[in-house]
Amino acid sequence: MKTAISLPDDLFDDAERLAQALHKSRSRLYGDAMREYLARHSPERVTAALNRLCADSPAADEFASRAARRTFEQAEW
Repeated sequence: MKTAISLPDDLFDDAERLAQALHKSRSRLYGDAMREYLARHSPERVTAALNRLCADSPAADEFASRAARRTFEQAEW
């Protein structure tokens, strides 16, 4: 999909330098940046990443589990 966007000159210049340093096209750099931004701001992806992290961690003792559960229940989301 082709699209046109407007960027401040300094941001465009920084992106051009980074694309050259990474040996990527400008389109590839912008696409990669958008994918990363969306991943960081997608609640489902954040939850999935946290679930993977928790699945890989050693089992916590019962006290720590209860304390964590209480903390999460009281936290404002």
